[in-house]
Amino acid sequence: MLRLKSALCQSWRSFRTFPCGAMEVRNEPVLEFQERSKERAELEKALQDLKGKTEEIPCVIGDEYVWTKDIQYQMSPFNHSHKVAKFCYADKDLLNKAILASLAARREWDLKPVTDRAQIFFKAAEMISGPKRAEVLAKTMIGQGKTVIQAEIDAAAELIDFFRFNAKHAIDLQQQQPLDSDGSTNTMLYRGLEGFVAAISPFNFTAIGGNLAGTPAMMGNVVLWKPSDTAMSASYAVYKILRESGLPSNIIQFVPANGPVFGDTITASEHLAGINFTGSVPTFKHLWKQVAQNLDNYKNFPRVAGECGGKNFHFVHRSADVHSVVMGTIRSAFEYGGQKCSACSRMYVPDSLWPCIKQELLAVHKQIIVGDPVENFGIFFSAVIDDKSFSRIKGWLDHAQTSPNLTVIAGGNCDDKKGYYVEPTIIETKDPQDKIMTEEIFGPVLTIYVYPENDYKKVLDLIDNTSPYALTGAVFAQDKAVLDEAAKTLRNAAGNYYVNDKSTGSIVAQQPFGGSRASGTNDKPGGPHYVLRWTSPQVVKETHVPLRDWKYNYMG
Repeated sequence: MLRLKSALCQSWRSFRTFPCGAMEVRNEPVLEFQERSKERAELEKALQDLKGKTEEIPCVIGDEYVWTKDIQYQMSPFNHSHKVAKFCYADKDLLNKAILASLAARREWDLKPVTDRAQIFFKAAEMISGPKRAEVLAKTMIGQGKTVIQAEIDAAAELIDFFRFNAKHAIDLQQQQPLDSDGSTNTMLYRGLEGFVAAISPFNFTAIGGNLAGTPAMMGNVVLWKPSDTAMSASYAVYKILRESGLPSNIIQFVPANGPVFGDTITASEHLAGINFTGSVPTFKHLWKQVAQNLDNYKNFPRVAGECGGKNFHFVHRSADVHSVVMGTIRSAFEYGGQKCSACSRMYVPDSLWPCIKQELLAVHKQIIVGDPVENFGIFFSAVIDDKSFSRIKGWLDHAQTSPNLTVIAGGNCDDKKGYYVEPTIIETKDPQDKIMTEEIFGPVLTIYVYPENDYKKVLDLIDNTSPYALTGAVFAQDKAVLDEAAKTLRNAAGNYYVNDKSTGSIVAQQPFGGSRASGTNDKPGGPHYVLRWTSPQVVKETHVPLRDWKYNYMG
């Protein structure tokens, strides 16, 4: 038998080229886009090229570009008169066609050496880092309403990091082999899953879409990718980059679809091998229930991985650095309009620090500019993603204006005449159990509960038990004993836990991301173990000394 262990050490090209065992992959630098810089000029040209234009995006099954009669449009959130993309929904028959086409390609793809598959993603990362960077950023800014720096962090740096690090992890995984013994050798083969993986991606991070579809494919799987309707243009750009980088046809099928139609179709297929999901709790629960109801029909038990958001907290102790608290909270709560799974939505402040924290929060709030991220690179955040999001957040603002427990101390207004604009809003609550402290908002709304400073231990328990989520959280304190106590009390309250830092901004390979409870299955994309989630290992034992007798020695 060809010994995989001896065949694994090869050279490959990524950020650099290194011999096996000495490979180095680094986080992509975040560009600053200063005036008169090369990257800024390239981005401004890409933005200008897209201005007022509507991109046509078909379903892609293998190399076939398919249009159905169910036409949809992606609107720019900060100017909803601009149709960013025209696309179509795949129907049930087209989705089943995509499944069959994927299955036909699965065996050959799974047998391809992992270094060959990884090379495609290294190349895609290089393309995004270089010639495709401006295009992906521009489509993320116009289509998803991101500022230049938020687009750069997401659609460039994080996406590049996902492709590079996961490719490295895929290759490194092959080195994890069982022990040999006298007379036999043992090999672990990391096969793809038998069937297809459905990737369902959200609007708020271009990088998440690339990871949800790309990582299972990297590990030898075939994938049906349902991108978000409100991130269609950027998602399609990522898909095309993967194809240009050498991804064969039928490995990832690009199939925009109505959510329920997609969910019903994939869960009804006997070939479903996994679901890789980021989105809402109700949708994820519904998919899981559909899988459970169809278990008798599947050839395998499907892998179900999901990340569903959070009700993320900042806890402030009296020993905290006030300025750090304010700066971190402003960024965490309001960057990208609070439309991050990790955004701070609830904060707990001791009464002794509240006057100075409040004063500084309000002073910074007055400086925040909300507007068009294309026309004004100086804004802090833009419009929320669409009319549904706007309506939901407006409902929370109405609740804050009418509830006797809540006081709006900054912001609170919204306007959807041209774009779906919501002011950054800061609210003080008398009731730490008000629904605004327990339910996810996914918008630029921060609610603060002021507690008696000596009750901080009770507040730690309160934080742990207030919300069904457990995604991110931050503790601000200089007192080491308090930090130790908080870490124990909040051990299960967050999958990504920050000490004297904001609850957002996780970086691939530095802070693998994910939470438990209602926040999801905590698979930690961005870490080395994530790639294992999308494999079905096989152990091969090869014996070199044949067995000559069925009897054991003790039998005489």
